Amino acid sequence: MESGPSTTRRAERRRPLLAAIVFVAAGVQPAWTSAANACEKPVYLTFDTGHMEVAPLIADILRRQNVRVTFFAANERTKTGDGSLGEHWAPWWKARAAEGHEFASHTWDHAYWRADVPGAVPRFRIRPSAGPEEGRELTWDAKQYCEEIGRSAERLQQITGRKPLPLFRAPGGKTSPALLAAARSCGYAHVGWSPAGFLGDELPSETYPNDALLRKALRDIRPGDILLAHLGIWSRKDPWAPAVLEPLIVGLKERGFCFQTLREHPGYRAWIAARPG
Repeated sequence: MESGPSTTRRAERRRPLLAAIVFVAAGVQPAWTSAANACEKPVYLTFDTGHMEVAPLIADILRRQNVRVTFFAANERTKTGDGSLGEHWAPWWKARAAEGHEFASHTWDHAYWRADVPGAVPRFRIRPSAGPEEGRELTWDAKQYCEEIGRSAERLQQITGRKPLPLFRAPGGKTSPALLAAARSCGYAHVGWSPAGFLGDELPSETYPNDALLRKALRDIRPGDILLAHLGIWSRKDPWAPAVLEPLIVGLKERGFCFQTLREHPGYRAWIAARPG
């Protein structure tokens, strides 16, 4: 793996902690230490789209536990045959908006950054894992990549009636400084995840069983962490969700944690507030 993008991703995953350090050094209390804020140990649970089979069960748990999350949506292939942002799933997204969840783009065709193309003008090698160009190696400029991010955001707004957050998550968290700069130039900040926030639902269940993933998460998650899971992973034989989700939420609550959306995250609040809508 190239050292530049890898270093960038590690830096992004440290941002929540670094944001807290900067705030404290400046004499400003971050959200989770403010006496005026009831949430003293926040975590930020996020879901990327997937095959969607477990999405109704995940929604049931979030509603039962009164937890709000941030969904990063792409129009991925699902077990119903429709895309995850297609008409079949539109009522599901609309219901989540009514419950107070937040939304952001995961690109439209779940388009992976592969490499920067050398040259004075930023261009990128991109490989979508969904849509008509699935599996093909494409070359996009910054405008095309911005359009890819914006297409999901526009569809989410069309479905839910609410403007998504001006955030995005690149599939696989794969980025480069040039890609991040291109996205920011058109109004989107990238969101990675914390090291302990990688909940492991993409890993093979034969070697990473659910009970082991649950124990690890409850042991390692810290205040301010951004957590990552999916609305269904095709390759995992013993699905992570919903089996691990409710015990994880309950276990974190018992340890004094509370759940917030990325709208409330100290590293993104100012960026979100500065964007129109």
